[in-house]
Formats: sequence, C-alpha cells, structure tokens
Amino acid sequence: MNRRQFLLAAAAAAASPMFGYSGRLFAAPASTPRLLLVFLRGGYDCNNLLVPCGSDFYYESRPTIAIARPDAANANSAIALDGQWGLNPVLRDSLYPLWQRKQLAFVPFAGTDDMSRSHFETQDNIESGEPTGQRSDYRSGFLARLSGSLSNVPSIAFTDALPLSFQGGGKDIPNISLRGVAKPAFDERQSAILAEMYKGTTLAAAATDGLELRQKVSRDLQDEMMKANRGATTAKNFAAETQRIATMMRDQYRVGFVDVGGWDTHVNQGGASGALANNLTNLGQGLAAYADALGDEWNNTVVVVVSEFGRTFRENGNKGTDHGHGTVYWVLGGRVRGGRIAGEQVAVNAQNLLQNRDYPVLNNYRDVLGGLFARTWGLSPSQLQAVFPGAKPRDLQLV
Repeated sequence: MNRRQFLLAAAAAAASPMFGYSGRLFAAPASTPRLLLVFLRGGYDCNNLLVPCGSDFYYESRPTIAIARPDAANANSAIALDGQWGLNPVLRDSLYPLWQRKQLAFVPFAGTDDMSRSHFETQDNIESGEPTGQRSDYRSGFLARLSGSLSNVPSIAFTDALPLSFQGGGKDIPNISLRGVAKPAFDERQSAILAEMYKGTTLAAAATDGLELRQKVSRDLQDEMMKANRGATTAKNFAAETQRIATMMRDQYRVGFVDVGGWDTHVNQGGASGALANNLTNLGQGLAAYADALGDEWNNTVVVVVSEFGRTFRENGNKGTDHGHGTVYWVLGGRVRGGRIAGEQVAVNAQNLLQNRDYPVLNNYRDVLGGLFARTWGLSPSQLQAVFPGAKPRDLQLV
C-alpha cells in the first residue's frame, strides 16, 4: 500500500462524515446495493463443497476423500440440498441456515474459458474481465470498470496490495491488508527423529537421502501452493476479520474485494475433516458472521465467492486433487433468490468430464456476473460491455 492509499484507507476507517477521494463530502444512500467479491486463490475443490452425492462416479473417483451420501445417522455425511447435490457437513451451522432461508445459491460448472490451468494466468484472466486471449489492457480490472460506471459507489479492497480487479478504472481505490503471518509448513524435528532411527545402520545413507529428497519435493510443492495465494489472507484470518469488513461495507463502501488463500490442496486434502474442511469451516463462519454484522443492510448485499478454477474430479495419489477447470460459484445475500442450484448443468459422470478430468465450464463468469450486475444496479447494455467487453450477460435471476 502506498502512502496515499494508506491515508485514504485510514481516513475511510475512522472518518465521519465520510470524504470522497477528491476530498469532497459524499453521501452514498444507506440502503443501496452492496457487492463483496470473495476470491478463493489456489483453486478450491468445489466437488467437496457442493457434493454430487447422486453420482456413483463421484464415489468411484474419490475412494479416500469423498463426502458420504446424506445419512441422518451420520453427522459427517453430506447435507442433502436436492436429489443430486449435497453440502459439506462442516457448513451445517454457518451456510446451511442461509440456504434454508433461500439466501444462498450455487452455480456449478462455472468459470472461465482459460485452459492454462495456471494459477497466475487464470487469476489475472478473471480479474481483468476481458475475453481470454483478447486482453487489450493488462492493468485494467472489471471491478474498477464497474466502479467507474456507477455514481456514489465507493469501493475498497481488503488486500495487502491493490488487486488487478480494482486497477485502471480512474478512481483511487484504497486497500487495507488482512494478511496474517503464515505458520512454518514443515516439522524438521520429525525428520531429525526419523534420521536418528537409521543412524549407524546400512540404511542410514539411503534414509537421509530419501528424507532430504522428500523435504525438497515438499518444499517445492509448498512454495507453489503459497505462490498461488498471492499474499491473500487465510480462511482463519478472514473469519476473524469479517466484523471489520462488515462495518466498513455497511457504513462507507458499496463494492468490496477480499481474497482468501490456502485452497491449493494437492496433498492430504481430506473429506469431512482435514485441510479443505478446515478452510471451509472458517470461510463459512466468516460469511455467516458477515451477514449477521450487516444487520438490515444484509438485505441490500450480494456476496459472490469465486475461484480461478476447480480441481481434478478424481483424487490423485497423494490423497489430494490437482489443477482443474470448471468450479462452483456461491451467491449469498438477504434478497438473493437462493435455495437452488442455478445455471446450466449436466450429469456428473465420466462422459461429461472435460478432457476426462475436470468439470466443463457451462456458465462463463463474465456472462453470469454481467447478468447479476445488470439486475443489481440496472446497468445498461453499454455499461455492461464496458465492464465485460464482448460478454453475453445471462440473467440467472439470482437477485
């Protein structure tokens, strides 16, 4: 954050009455639409969030990490949403009540047409909002263009640095970091104990070499997973910061962005428990707390949760999942027309996988968000084309 952005953010957090970036007073009406975009960096595994529990292929593909079919006698089984889909049980007390109140919808088979499966390329592709392969401005993001198309709609990024989403729109957007300090990734003590066990034996050299190789591979993988986060806050930190985000979005801002890292689960992903489940627990609690903290303004709020891509449908040899393609978006809010699975869908089977490995993208993010923005703010076709050039907005009647 540069000095000007810091001062803007600090003033925004504390000042009353509020000031615009030009220094003039502004008065955004209290009950106007709010949007918070939550970007899950790392490519989260949507198949263990919105569980295709009606698919035998899902259980064949995930012998160790699948979420069990809905079963009233099993607290770790999926929560039935309809005949084909279930919800990860760790969200029973946080997001499921929003589903029951019809304030939460899911859009499966969603994403971009970027086929690189690269964290960085696909994240940038999504944040730019421009057609894949046709980007004309590499420093222009769709939220910046959205903010520039609207009047009295102050924006903020809850990030360490201003994300691409908010760059290039002609407005000075403040950002405030929520990033915490990461814990060490590996336990060197355990490796030392294992090496000591083989000391003085004929296997000592092989054991030492093997441990060193394992540590190197683990460090390389961890490094790749950390880079995928791009400095985003963790799901645990997000859950702790939602009160502050809600206060600022309720009182001062109307368009917000926050990214949450830790979703690149190549190894030991887990099912109803484990790394992914822990992240989902914290994220769910954070979003539920955000809804509560907004009070009546929850009725004027839309939260969209996206990720750069999904993950491979089949689990890998490390009991995790690898970079995929299609994913599941979440749409939450007091007036969201939820309690449903929205958008184009196909049966979850081997025949319908993309390249025999991933969910296909049937609901392009530019079209889905374009349709959502049109309903939220009444944007004209020309305004939508400014935000998402070349998009064909699809009205899924999410609000």
